[in-house]
Amino acid sequence: MKPGVDFRNGYRRRVVDDELDELLAQLPAILLDGLKGVGKTATAQRRCVTQRHLDDEATSTVVAADPRVILADEAPVLLDEWHRVRSVWDVVRRAVDTSPRAGRFLLTGSLPDASSHSGAGRITSVRMRPLTLEERGCATPTVSLRALMAGEATVAGRSDIDLAGYVAEIILGGLPGLRHLSGRAHTVALDGYLNQIAEHDLPTAGFAVRHPTTVLAWLRAYAAATGTTASWEKIRGAATASTDAIPARTTTQPYIELLTALRILDPVPAWTPSTNRFAGLVAAPKHHLADPALAGRLLKTSVDQLLSGAAPEPVVGRQGGLLGGLFESLVALTLRVAAQHGGAEVFHLRTQGGRHEVDFIIEGPSGVVGIEAKLSGSVHDHDVRHLLWLRDRLGDRCADTVVIHTGPEAYRRPDGVAVIPLALVGP
Repeated sequence: MKPGVDFRNGYRRRVVDDELDELLAQLPAILLDGLKGVGKTATAQRRCVTQRHLDDEATSTVVAADPRVILADEAPVLLDEWHRVRSVWDVVRRAVDTSPRAGRFLLTGSLPDASSHSGAGRITSVRMRPLTLEERGCATPTVSLRALMAGEATVAGRSDIDLAGYVAEIILGGLPGLRHLSGRAHTVALDGYLNQIAEHDLPTAGFAVRHPTTVLAWLRAYAAATGTTASWEKIRGAATASTDAIPARTTTQPYIELLTALRILDPVPAWTPSTNRFAGLVAAPKHHLADPALAGRLLKTSVDQLLSGAAPEPVVGRQGGLLGGLFESLVALTLRVAAQHGGAEVFHLRTQGGRHEVDFIIEGPSGVVGIEAKLSGSVHDHDVRHLLWLRDRLGDRCADTVVIHTGPEAYRRPDGVAVIPLALVGP
């Protein structure tokens, strides 16, 4: 396994860079939206002439006094942490109305709340997620998701990442600023990151947090539900069981909304196909945190515990082990970055009672790709039965079917299902 990149030693190009280069050449204003610490500022800085970092008190004081001062800045203008001076949003929106020339503004930070104009048609949002294995520098993909969606993929290649390597990457995570840390320093940094969410980020977003431990208990229960469609009530009940600070129903709904807006939660929505070939589909999302490393830390598990099967018992009951859910979450991250690059969307499919389940449905203009995530180095007939069912239902609309696994080699089975190591999947 490749050692990966130390992000303190310079910038490494991200998949989203291609999208930003294309869009800034044609659009006047872009919001680079994503999880705190995901690398938005570093990516934005590379393409802006003027930079205004609004988390700096001196800068924010000037801009807050007269937000129109940004109109005199040489473009492209970076408005980093724009939400620290929320009035700049409307200034940008009006500036784009007046002069919609390309490449004027690049904003980073949270999505606007209900008190702000949406910016629809003026400010385009681009999502940025944690590092994929390719972006971390520990894998070189050989199979393109775009080619799979076009039905033209060459399925070949070998990976040197084994199960232990994947588990190590799950625990280390995809936040660039933490990639160089190990051992206790890494766990302390992640703990601090999670505490900051409860003690600072939610209050800053306007939610009064009386008991940060209650927020963390709820997040811990959500992490235990990774890769499942557990009900919100079940997650709330699990949080109640793990703390003396009981979250009320009226409290947990704001958790869901704000933690999703802050991009901490990144659930995979249920697929609602525009066809009558499917009936009785479950509408619940599949639960995932933005980075499986956050789930791993919330559940206080480690590489050794996961590999030995000695991980703490999840507080939310689940079929299959915790490691399977965390691996699926790493797959979800990879697929969502690649799908966004190709103009596609990611869903999951589950029928009532779980008779048929497909972990991921990738839907784009050219068709649908069904994908299963399997925590194993070998794939058998039993593992592809839901994919074959999906292909039979979709007919020509099914561009390809795939099992993403932890084995070393990419190949096609005699039934046409592609079998691909996660490390070999790219945009």
